[in-house]
Amino acid sequence: MAHLPQSLYSAARPEFPYAGKSGQPKWSRFPGIVRCASTESLTSLTQNAAEIELKYMVSQHGWGVRRLRRDDEEEIRRVSLVQAEAFHIPLALFNDFFFLFFQAEVLSGLLYKLKNSPPDRYACLVAEQTSEADTSSSSSVVGVVDITVQTENSVLRHYPGVEEYLYVSGLAVSKAQRRKKMASTLLKACDVICYLWGFKLLALRAYEDDAAARNLYSNAGYSVVESDPPWTSTWIGRKRRVLMTKRIS
Repeated sequence: MAHLPQSLYSAARPEFPYAGKSGQPKWSRFPGIVRCASTESLTSLTQNAAEIELKYMVSQHGWGVRRLRRDDEEEIRRVSLVQAEAFHIPLALFNDFFFLFFQAEVLSGLLYKLKNSPPDRYACLVAEQTSEADTSSSSSVVGVVDITVQTENSVLRHYPGVEEYLYVSGLAVSKAQRRKKMASTLLKACDVICYLWGFKLLALRAYEDDAAARNLYSNAGYSVVESDPPWTSTWIGRKRRVLMTKRIS
């Protein structure tokens, strides 16, 4: 609710002069007309208050999570860097070259999703420190997660009657900001998106042997519903994953 400045009210109800029967000026609190705020100014004040309150869909632990600015090229590049640093596997030779190539792939994928996905079917959420939010700098983005509407049968077969769900992926946090509850704040924002878009189910996948990630998701309300078949671990470069889901009431 917007709180109007006290100056808009005539709380003191000042006295105004008017001519009495004797012709001498007299004073009264009533005959004067007090100018009130226009409808336009009231609407503007209300909108400003709403913008401040709704800047972040989640704000906790010193982090604020909002949607990526689709028209901010610098911020988009920053997001691709955060994800590339989180998921790139270092190589013994030519690591810098392969990292640049990997980041370019991440950026290309992000641009494709932003261009071709309706805003109510895909969202890239970014996290920044709330104390630095007023700087409006892309460098303040230190965490990211993607959330996408999907219809894969491998997930839906566990939930008869459900036709679509939201898939959480690409959760990444800058190395210097890890273990500060930013990831849990990003997951909380995914819950908010799920509620706002009218969905009831969230899903994600984690490596079976990644105890830290699985513990993070379990604490956020996700539970394992399926694991990759044992024989998938024999593939070169392939690790077994678990499917984890969460219902939103």
